[in-house]
Amino acid sequence: MAEAILGLQGVTRDFGPFRAVDSVSFDINRGSITGLIGPNGAGKTTLFNVLTGMLPPTAGKVHLDGRDVTRLSANRLFGQGLGRTFQIPRPFSKMSVLENVMLAPMAQLGERWFGPFLHADKVQQQEGVIRDKAIEVLKFVTLDQLADHAAGQISGGQMKLLELARVLMGDPQLILLDEPAAGVNPALTGILIEKIEELNRQGKTFVIIEHDMDFVMQHCDPVIALAEGKVVFEGTPQEAQANPILLDAYLGSQFDD
Repeated sequence: MAEAILGLQGVTRDFGPFRAVDSVSFDINRGSITGLIGPNGAGKTTLFNVLTGMLPPTAGKVHLDGRDVTRLSANRLFGQGLGRTFQIPRPFSKMSVLENVMLAPMAQLGERWFGPFLHADKVQQQEGVIRDKAIEVLKFVTLDQLADHAAGQISGGQMKLLELARVLMGDPQLILLDEPAAGVNPALTGILIEKIEELNRQGKTFVIIEHDMDFVMQHCDPVIALAEGKVVFEGTPQEAQANPILLDAYLGSQFDD
């Protein structure tokens, strides 16, 4: 049997009387690329926010690598191997692309008030190591030629690649991507897909929210569908395309977030 890297048991999130995520339970198997689909308001991004510690669940449990991480903060989850990108990238626009990536590693000595004063040599050494890794990651995502450019001046598609680069600095085993292909031109989408699949071959697991059904059906397996905060389908892409619930709800149109 496949090993689950992420497990959800009855995960629920309420906003006052409105239930955005309703008793969601499923496992994400290690090494998979799972597509999370559903209509506008289905609860996909809210679920991501709960899984990544940005919102506490109203009820339910989340397990990462067998550990209960239900109420851990986002930074602690990142430290334990769970990274995510956002539907709308928000880089530090006036900082360079390289500086944005160098900010990602946690617990840097230079961030502590006493670091530059008491451990100047160690801070400089650590920054050198981080810089080298950041350049390597930027080469991987094909942004190394833009390393010195202001992050706010690059294209939307390049910002999506920058988001991925920042996540990769933490070497996560599980990466959640929120609409990585949205607003990205076909050439950059191709690069993004290539990098996702290369990272997957290296053993990294992905859960991807995406409204582009060609993207999902060609690159994700399994597929999980949400509607009104509930799981309404879980299976292969082929089963999704033949499922009467999905056909009735979405025939003739693509899923939208």
